[in-house]
Amino acid sequence: MSNIDWGVLIFTIVVIVVYGIYKSRGTQNIDGYLLGNQSLPWYSVCLSVMATQASAITFLSAPGLAFSSGMSFVQFYFGLPLAMIVLCITFVPIFHRLKVYTAYEYLEQRFDLNTRALTAFLFLIQRGLSTGITIYAPSIILSTILNIDTTYTTLCIGSIVVAYTVYGGTKAVSYTQMLQMSIIFCGLFAAGILVVHLLLGDIGFSRAISIAGKMGRTNVIDFKFDWNNPYTVWSGLIGGFFLQLSYFGTDQSQVGRYLTGSSASQSRLGLLMNGLVKIPMQFLILLIGVLVFTFYQYNRPPVFFNSFELHKLEKSSYNPQLNVLKAAYEKAFTEKQEEIKKLNKALDIDDKAAVNRQRTALQKADEQTKAVRGQVTDLMLKNDKNADVNDNNYVFLSFVTRFLPQGLIGLLIAIIFLASMGSTASALNSLASTSVIDIYKRLINKEATEEKYLKASRWSTVIWGVICIVMALYAGKIGNLLEAVNILGSYIYGTILGVFLVAFYIRSVGSKAVFYAAIITEAAVCICGYNEVVTYLWLNLIGCVLVVLIALLLQQFFKQPTAATEGSG
Repeated sequence: MSNIDWGVLIFTIVVIVVYGIYKSRGTQNIDGYLLGNQSLPWYSVCLSVMATQASAITFLSAPGLAFSSGMSFVQFYFGLPLAMIVLCITFVPIFHRLKVYTAYEYLEQRFDLNTRALTAFLFLIQRGLSTGITIYAPSIILSTILNIDTTYTTLCIGSIVVAYTVYGGTKAVSYTQMLQMSIIFCGLFAAGILVVHLLLGDIGFSRAISIAGKMGRTNVIDFKFDWNNPYTVWSGLIGGFFLQLSYFGTDQSQVGRYLTGSSASQSRLGLLMNGLVKIPMQFLILLIGVLVFTFYQYNRPPVFFNSFELHKLEKSSYNPQLNVLKAAYEKAFTEKQEEIKKLNKALDIDDKAAVNRQRTALQKADEQTKAVRGQVTDLMLKNDKNADVNDNNYVFLSFVTRFLPQGLIGLLIAIIFLASMGSTASALNSLASTSVIDIYKRLINKEATEEKYLKASRWSTVIWGVICIVMALYAGKIGNLLEAVNILGSYIYGTILGVFLVAFYIRSVGSKAVFYAAIITEAAVCICGYNEVVTYLWLNLIGCVLVVLIALLLQQFFKQPTAATEGSG
């Protein structure tokens, strides 16, 4: 990067961090540290909720996902608006009325301490692992720019986020996220315009989309019902609905964001706006990935997008073999360009038969370049069996650093950093609040002062920060980061959602029945997921339904008071 880009990057990050610390000054108690004194307006709630979900993973991995497999991932979010409506009707008013710090406090009032502790424990496992992946994402950027191992960049980035989250708590998180999302929207819009501008003169936006479509990258909607296809309208509407409902309704990293709203109506409005804006935003991010794909049909992409791993191979004894593969890659790409030119001519004269012939020829040429890339990754593994051979997450980053103008490179990389900082800070804050409110305050030290609970919250943030940084060091081996986070969540979210739905709607079920139903269900979901019985989005539906059905069945065998006498809060 140029000095201008470094200046833009450092200036943007420093301004965001200083602004968050300034706005959160004077936090003296646990209510201010964990809930921001419930004083934030709806637009702050909306942007904070979006920033928590839209981590650096979104801006690194989503374009790479569209580049490699198309835009079908957008269907993942089709259930989001429906989930927001259910949340606004059921979850938000209950949480605000009970004045809870965490979602799991309600479960003790409805059931018992065991159920509260179990769901809190499941959340801590899931969010702790996911946050490690979130921290790893921006470390890829520094690693690529500085050409150093991600271990060092992960430690650096994780330490920065932990520091300002420990100091400012949820106010620092929310205020920085509001400014972050404003910058992110502007940067994404500029990136989309520049990708089109960088295409050859006679290749406009519509032709770029047409070329991508002929190569299978504009497959936005799929109405086929297939248990093994993760991205269809039905998996998005049904499986995605249950995943989003559980994520926004029971995951403390999100619940904590809208509990900061000054009233239930402000929280509701923030969530509804998030439901309306998220799908177009995700569509734009994926569309940028598709445009980058078209760009690389006319401009030769690197034989491998992860420059750090490629440089390692170049310095090894396998460099002669690599040079042979690079020559083969150059030849295959040149042949593919000839097919692209023929396809353009067929499109110009609207010759459908010729278009279909060239589509087949172009796809075949594309497979040849993929085959050479596959040989390169095989060579990497020969050189280092621990090499990161999945470069999906580096596609957009490679494009930005190679082709965008000075200044904008720094801004876009700052955007990815900001997204990571926002989502990681939210996660650390939620991990701390759950640990202190649901574990420490409830089970270990019930009569401490406000000062001690505030200190415990800060120390809990530090401890979870260290755990998540350690997890981040192992995140490079799990493939596409965006899919990995959602797969991990699908193993747990359905079970937690099922517990909450029983709590809200099935008053006849008591604590023992739902507790054992959750344990049995979680075991069943893990078995289904491990054996790939269905694709991961359906695990959310399976988990939720199993908890409800098993709890109803077990209730017949347990003679205990139900909600009528236990107290529903």
